[in-house]
Amino acid sequence: RVSTLAVGPEDENIFGVSDGVQAFFNTGLLGAVITTNIGSISWQLVASAFPLAFLSNPFVYVMLVWCLFLEATGICSGAWVLAGIHKKIAGFK
Repeated sequence: RVSTLAVGPEDENIFGVSDGVQAFFNTGLLGAVITTNIGSISWQLVASAFPLAFLSNPFVYVMLVWCLFLEATGICSGAWVLAGIHKKIAGFK
């Protein structure tokens, strides 16, 4: 839980926000969204500013080929199908 808070009911709220907003902060969802956005947008900005330099980097090329291969296998899409089957078999709600 790197990007979340653990402010208890007896502690003072961060930035003086209400208890409801503090409860949202405590879930960690806000930190996850911010971390994801910063992590993904920074690479997109670099790639859009310097496309040739970005794609000519050998590491980026290898990662791109790997991601395209992974996408072509359908493993990520198949995981949702398997999860749905497991949900029905195990009786999850």
